[in-house]
Amino acid sequence: MNMMAVRFGLRVHAARAVTRNPSRALGIGAARSLSSDSDFSGVNERTLVAVKPDGVQRRLIGEVIKRFEQRGFRLVGLKMLQAPDKLLAQHYVSLQKKPFYSSLLYYMTSGPIVAMVWEGHNVVKTSRMMVGDTDPAAAAPGTIRGDFSVHISRHRQEQ
Repeated sequence: MNMMAVRFGLRVHAARAVTRNPSRALGIGAARSLSSDSDFSGVNERTLVAVKPDGVQRRLIGEVIKRFEQRGFRLVGLKMLQAPDKLLAQHYVSLQKKPFYSSLLYYMTSGPIVAMVWEGHNVVKTSRMMVGDTDPAAAAPGTIRGDFSVHISRHRQEQ
Protein backbone atom coordinates (compact mmCIF):
# COMPACT_ATOMS: atom_id res chain seq x y z
CA MET A 1 0.00 0.00 0.00
CA ASN A 2 1.46 3.31 -1.07
CA MET A 3 -0.41 6.00 0.78
CA MET A 4 -0.62 8.25 3.76
CA ALA A 5 -3.80 7.25 5.52
CA VAL A 6 -6.03 10.05 6.65
CA ARG A 7 -8.12 9.04 9.61
CA PHE A 8 -10.63 11.77 10.31
CA GLY A 9 -13.35 11.17 8.13
CA LEU A 10 -14.88 13.98 6.45
CA ARG A 11 -15.35 14.14 2.77
CA VAL A 12 -16.88 17.05 0.97
CA HIS A 13 -18.21 16.01 -2.39
CA ALA A 14 -19.38 18.71 -4.69
CA ALA A 15 -19.50 17.14 -8.12
CA ARG A 16 -22.16 18.68 -10.31
CA ALA A 17 -24.48 15.69 -10.10
CA VAL A 18 -24.19 15.64 -6.36
CA THR A 19 -24.86 19.34 -5.87
CA ARG A 20 -28.00 19.04 -7.98
CA ASN A 21 -29.45 16.29 -5.82
CA PRO A 22 -26.89 14.97 -3.33
CA SER A 23 -29.51 13.42 -1.09
CA ARG A 24 -30.71 11.07 -3.82
CA ALA A 25 -27.28 9.45 -4.27
CA LEU A 26 -27.30 8.20 -0.69
CA GLY A 27 -30.99 7.48 -0.43
CA ILE A 28 -31.47 10.21 2.18
CA GLY A 29 -34.80 11.19 0.70
CA ALA A 30 -36.01 14.35 -0.86
CA ALA A 31 -34.24 17.37 0.50
CA ARG A 32 -36.37 20.48 0.84
CA SER A 33 -35.79 23.48 -1.35
CA LEU A 34 -35.41 26.91 0.13
CA SER A 35 -38.53 29.00 0.03
CA SER A 36 -38.66 32.45 -1.46
CA ASP A 37 -38.67 34.03 2.00
CA SER A 38 -35.28 32.51 2.78
CA ASP A 39 -32.50 34.46 4.44
CA PHE A 40 -30.12 33.38 1.66
CA SER A 41 -29.65 35.59 -1.36
CA GLY A 42 -28.41 34.60 -4.78
CA VAL A 43 -27.93 31.05 -5.96
CA ASN A 44 -28.35 28.32 -3.39
CA GLU A 45 -26.20 25.23 -3.62
CA ARG A 46 -26.22 21.85 -1.99
CA THR A 47 -23.24 19.76 -1.06
CA LEU A 48 -22.65 16.38 0.47
CA VAL A 49 -20.50 16.13 3.58
CA ALA A 50 -19.72 12.67 4.91
CA VAL A 51 -18.31 11.94 8.34
CA LYS A 52 -16.28 8.79 7.89
CA PRO A 53 -16.19 5.82 10.28
CA ASP A 54 -13.52 7.17 12.62
CA GLY A 55 -15.28 10.53 12.93
CA VAL A 56 -18.49 8.72 13.84
CA GLN A 57 -16.64 6.51 16.33
CA ARG A 58 -14.99 9.55 17.90
CA ARG A 59 -18.40 11.23 18.28
CA LEU A 60 -17.59 14.27 16.15
CA ILE A 61 -20.87 14.48 14.25
CA GLY A 62 -22.32 17.16 16.53
CA GLU A 63 -19.22 19.32 16.17
CA VAL A 64 -19.42 19.13 12.38
CA ILE A 65 -23.12 20.03 12.43
CA LYS A 66 -22.45 22.90 14.83
CA ARG A 67 -19.80 24.42 12.60
CA PHE A 68 -21.98 24.31 9.50
CA GLU A 69 -24.98 25.74 11.33
CA GLN A 70 -22.83 28.56 12.74
CA ARG A 71 -22.04 29.51 9.16
CA GLY A 72 -25.72 29.82 8.41
CA PHE A 73 -26.11 26.69 6.31
CA ARG A 74 -29.15 24.52 6.55
CA LEU A 75 -29.04 20.77 7.05
CA VAL A 76 -31.57 19.36 4.58
CA GLY A 77 -30.68 15.68 4.75
CA LEU A 78 -28.91 13.38 7.16
CA LYS A 79 -28.49 9.63 7.23
CA MET A 80 -26.31 7.25 9.20
CA LEU A 81 -25.56 4.18 7.15
CA GLN A 82 -23.23 1.29 6.65
CA ALA A 83 -22.23 2.18 3.11
CA PRO A 84 -22.59 -0.71 0.67
CA ASP A 85 -19.67 -1.55 -1.61
CA LYS A 86 -21.68 -0.64 -4.71
CA LEU A 87 -22.44 2.87 -3.42
CA LEU A 88 -18.81 3.45 -2.44
CA ALA A 89 -17.60 2.22 -5.84
CA GLN A 90 -19.87 4.79 -7.51
CA HIS A 91 -18.83 7.58 -5.13
CA TYR A 92 -15.10 6.91 -5.49
CA VAL A 93 -15.12 5.98 -9.20
CA SER A 94 -12.44 8.59 -9.94
CA LEU A 95 -10.06 6.86 -7.51
CA GLN A 96 -10.40 3.30 -8.87
CA LYS A 97 -6.95 3.26 -10.44
CA LYS A 98 -5.19 4.64 -7.37
CA PRO A 99 -3.05 2.23 -5.34
CA PHE A 100 -4.98 3.00 -2.14
CA TYR A 101 -8.44 2.33 -3.62
CA SER A 102 -8.99 -1.10 -2.03
CA SER A 103 -7.84 0.09 1.40
CA LEU A 104 -10.13 3.13 1.07
CA LEU A 105 -13.12 0.87 0.42
CA TYR A 106 -12.11 -1.36 3.32
CA TYR A 107 -11.85 1.66 5.62
CA MET A 108 -15.16 3.15 4.47
CA THR A 109 -16.93 -0.14 5.23
CA SER A 110 -15.26 -0.53 8.63
CA GLY A 111 -18.11 1.27 10.40
CA PRO A 112 -21.06 3.56 9.85
CA ILE A 113 -20.76 6.88 8.07
CA VAL A 114 -22.99 9.93 8.46
CA ALA A 115 -23.96 11.57 5.21
CA MET A 116 -25.24 15.13 5.42
CA VAL A 117 -26.63 17.39 2.74
CA TRP A 118 -26.08 21.08 3.44
CA GLU A 119 -27.75 23.89 1.59
CA GLY A 120 -26.96 27.56 1.33
CA HIS A 121 -25.38 30.38 -0.58
CA ASN A 122 -21.86 29.44 -1.67
CA VAL A 123 -21.94 26.25 0.46
CA VAL A 124 -19.68 24.25 -1.88
CA LYS A 125 -16.70 26.64 -1.73
CA THR A 126 -17.25 27.52 1.92
CA SER A 127 -17.51 23.89 3.01
CA ARG A 128 -14.19 23.09 1.35
CA MET A 129 -12.56 25.92 3.30
CA MET A 130 -14.26 24.84 6.53
CA VAL A 131 -13.16 21.23 6.16
CA GLY A 132 -9.58 22.09 5.25
CA ASP A 133 -6.78 20.52 3.26
CA THR A 134 -7.08 16.80 2.55
CA ASP A 135 -3.54 16.39 3.90
CA PRO A 136 -4.06 16.62 7.66
CA ALA A 137 -0.52 17.88 8.18
CA ALA A 138 -1.33 20.84 5.92
CA ALA A 139 -4.84 21.49 7.27
CA ALA A 140 -4.96 24.84 9.04
CA PRO A 141 -6.04 25.13 12.67
CA GLY A 142 -9.66 26.17 12.84
CA THR A 143 -10.64 23.87 10.01
CA ILE A 144 -12.41 20.62 10.79
CA ARG A 145 -9.48 18.49 9.58
CA GLY A 146 -6.98 20.82 11.23
CA ASP A 147 -8.74 20.50 14.58
CA PHE A 148 -9.73 16.82 14.52
CA SER A 149 -7.54 14.91 12.05
CA VAL A 150 -5.43 12.03 13.10
CA HIS A 151 -3.17 10.80 10.35
CA ILE A 152 -1.05 7.72 10.21
CA SER A 153 2.07 8.19 8.12
CA ARG A 154 3.53 4.68 8.31
CA HIS A 155 3.55 4.46 4.51
CA ARG A 156 4.93 7.96 3.96
CA GLN A 157 8.44 6.70 3.15
CA GLU A 158 7.06 4.73 0.20
CA GLN A 159 5.57 7.79 -1.51
